[in-house]
Amino acid sequence: MGPCCGSLGTLGVSGAQTAHAAALWSCALLLGLLRLCACVEENCIVGIVGQPVSLPCVQPQMTTSANVSVEWWRGEEVVLRSTWRGDGVVEEWSINRASTPPDGPLSGDVSLQLPAVVLTERAERYRLLATSENRSAELCSVCLRTAARFSAPLLRREEPPPGGQTAFWCQSGGGFPEPAVSWLLDGGEDPPEGSVWTRAAVLPDSLLYNVTSRLTLNVSAGASVSCVVRNPTTNETLTSTNGLAEVTRGPVVTSRASEAMWIFSTVLCAVVGVMVSVGIVYQIHLDRVSKRKKREFQKHLNTGGNKGRPEEEEVKLERKETDV
Repeated sequence: MGPCCGSLGTLGVSGAQTAHAAALWSCALLLGLLRLCACVEENCIVGIVGQPVSLPCVQPQMTTSANVSVEWWRGEEVVLRSTWRGDGVVEEWSINRASTPPDGPLSGDVSLQLPAVVLTERAERYRLLATSENRSAELCSVCLRTAARFSAPLLRREEPPPGGQTAFWCQSGGGFPEPAVSWLLDGGEDPPEGSVWTRAAVLPDSLLYNVTSRLTLNVSAGASVSCVVRNPTTNETLTSTNGLAEVTRGPVVTSRASEAMWIFSTVLCAVVGVMVSVGIVYQIHLDRVSKRKKREFQKHLNTGGNKGRPEEEEVKLERKETDV
């Protein structure tokens, strides 16, 4: 047996025990690195508040199983419990009308379907546990990040006093998380430094944000001024130009890791692969050492037993001669 599966034998050799302990520690380190690698590469599903969302989990091997119980967990809370009986009957219980596809026992699709996303401050992890014949296993783990869309920016121009500067006000609200607000002049030019003031406030008894931004500068009557509100989670941008609103929606599927994080995760996984290979080679080496020491120990026992027999025969012969 290898270092991750059990002891090497019953040989009373301290060196082998030390090597076995080192192998167990290496195995634990490898498992920890594998878990870290999976966490780094993982993306989150983005759910829009008030809209349905599906947390994917497809397990084709479950189509051949009978009397299986599956549970979706959110943290320490059970969200859904479904039992597949051998006669084809599916019994399901859930909170907040969560469900799984009705053809799950046939297709292996046990994705969790939430009818309406509820806003949460942080991303939440959902886990699928399957139990069959008193054995449980975690089959899926999905991260859900929630967001709310902001209203179209309301852009208002405030006429300046004589000899003063023109002020533009931009307001948007009802979104989550806190947005990024920027201003553009004549379609692409950034405003002067120090000319922008922005404030984002959380609505009472809510996680939703209202944002107000003001741009103050000297500008001609026909100049184009745009206010851009961007939601970092949904990658959605809302633009209002001189009172005309424009919406540009980005893909609302997953929030991808940065390029630097992706490179780090790739290198980490490569290192883990090398360590796993070294662990396998070391396991084979320990097995060979264990077998060799067992053979030597058995050979030693057999050799010692054979040497003792002639001495016993000489003792018996001396006793017979003495009797005579």
